[in-house]
Amino acid sequence: MEQNERETNLRPLRVAVVGAGPAGVYASDILLRQLAEKGPELGIGEDASIDLFEKLPAPFGLVRYGVAPDHPAIKWIMSALEKTIDNPRMRLFCGVEVGKAVALDDLLRRYDAVLFATGAMDDRRPAIPGADLPQVVGAAEFVKWYDGYPGASAPGLSAASVAVIGGGNVAMDVSRLLVKNPDDLLSTDIPDAVLAGLKANRLTDLHLFVRRGPAQAKFSVQELRELEKLRGVRLMVDAADFDLDEATRAVAGKDKLTRQMLEELEAIKVLADDMDVKSAAVGHDVDINGDPASRRYHFHFFARPLAVLADGMGAVSGLRVERTTVSADGAMSGTGSTRDTPVQAVYHAIGYLPAHAAGAPYDEETSTLRNRGGRVFTDAGEPMPRVYVTGWAKRGPVGLIGSTKADATETIANLLQDCAAAPRAGRADIDADQDSIVKLLRARGVAFTGLDGWKRLDAYERRQGESSGRERVKVVDAERMRRISAGW
Repeated sequence: MEQNERETNLRPLRVAVVGAGPAGVYASDILLRQLAEKGPELGIGEDASIDLFEKLPAPFGLVRYGVAPDHPAIKWIMSALEKTIDNPRMRLFCGVEVGKAVALDDLLRRYDAVLFATGAMDDRRPAIPGADLPQVVGAAEFVKWYDGYPGASAPGLSAASVAVIGGGNVAMDVSRLLVKNPDDLLSTDIPDAVLAGLKANRLTDLHLFVRRGPAQAKFSVQELRELEKLRGVRLMVDAADFDLDEATRAVAGKDKLTRQMLEELEAIKVLADDMDVKSAAVGHDVDINGDPASRRYHFHFFARPLAVLADGMGAVSGLRVERTTVSADGAMSGTGSTRDTPVQAVYHAIGYLPAHAAGAPYDEETSTLRNRGGRVFTDAGEPMPRVYVTGWAKRGPVGLIGSTKADATETIANLLQDCAAAPRAGRADIDADQDSIVKLLRARGVAFTGLDGWKRLDAYERRQGESSGRERVKVVDAERMRRISAGW
C-alpha cells in the first residue's frame, strides 16, 4: 500500500531527448510504453513528460534529410513519427541546438534524464592521398544538398566523368541521382534549386568502385532494382568480376539477403550484356529499353582506391585503384595490379560519422558517444549520471529502422533500471517547472518552434507542391523555415 501510494504521488518523470529524428522519437515512444507497462512494478510510476530538442527548424532527421527523393515510399515513416510526437506528454522544440542554445548542464538542472539521439550527418573521409582536393565530395554533403538540408552547399556538377567510392546503399543513392534523368524526379519533393542543378549536370560517365566483390557488397535488392528503371543510361559490367568460385557462392547463399543481392547483381549483369549487344548493333549507347543513352554507369568490383590524382592545376584528374582478391569469408588483399581511371570529381560513401554531443564524451575509435548499453560514460570510465544515448550516436552509422528500435529498447530498459535503483524513484533534484526550459530559451533569445510550427511548415510545403502535382516542395532556407513555422 505504501509503495502504491508513493507511486501515485510521484510527479511525471521528466526526460530531455536531444534529436527529433527516428532514434529520438522511437526512444520517446518506447519510454512511455515501457513506463506504462513496467513502471508500477519497478516502483517508479507510470507517467513521464518528454521534451524533444531539434537543432534544425524541422523535425524527423534522416527521414526528411537522408532519404533519396525518388524513394517516397520510405517517407511514410515521417507520418508515423508525427503521429507519435502528437502526444500531450511530448513537446517539440525545433531550432534549439544543445551545446549552443543550451548546455547539457542546463538540461540536467531541469530533467531527470537526458537522452542523446543526435544521429550522423558528417562524412568519414577516405585515408588516401588527394582526398582533400576540392572536387572530392562526401556523400553526406551531396545527400544534404539533394534533400534540401538547410545551409547545404551545391556541388559543382561540371565533371563529365565521376567516380563514386562505396559498396552500400548510400553509394547507390548518390550514383543513381547523378545519372538519373531529372525529369523523372518531377513528382518528388526535391527542392526546385536542386532539380535545376541536376538538369545542368554535365556527367556522361559514372564509375562506381567497390573494394570487394559482388558477393560482399551491401546493396539492398530494392536499390539495385532502381537501376532497371533508369532512362537514358547504359549499364556496364566487367564479366570477370562475376567469375566467383563455389566457396564464395556457398557463403553468400547462407544469408538470404546476401543471396538475393547477388542474384539481383547477376540479373543486372545480364541486362548490361544485353545493352552491350544492342549498342554494338546500332552503333551508339542504348538504355534498358533500347533507346539512346546519353550516360554510362560503370560497375567496378574488386577495386580498392589508392589515390585521387590531380592535374597541374590541383584539380582532380583521376582515381587510382588496386585490383583486390577476396576470399570466401570476405578477407581482402591487394594484388599489386593498379589502374587509373580519368575522372574530374570523386564522391565517397564509405560511412558517416555520428555527431559529437556537447558535454558527452566521444569515442574516436568507435565514432560514437562513449557508452555501454546506452549509458554514457566519461573518458575515465565512470558513468555519467542521468545521461544516455541511442541510435547511430550509440552504435555507429549502421543498421536501419529495426536496429534503431532495438537500440532504443535497450537504452530505455537501462534508464528505467537506473531510475528504479536511484533514490526517490529516479526523480532528481531539479527545477521541475514544465515552463522552466521555455523561460530559459526566451531569456536567451532562442527563436524556437514546436509541433504547431512544424504543422504550419508542412502545410505550406504541401500547398507549394499542389500546383505542380507534387506531394510537397521543400523550403530549404533556415530563416524562411522559421518564419513560416512561426506564422509570420
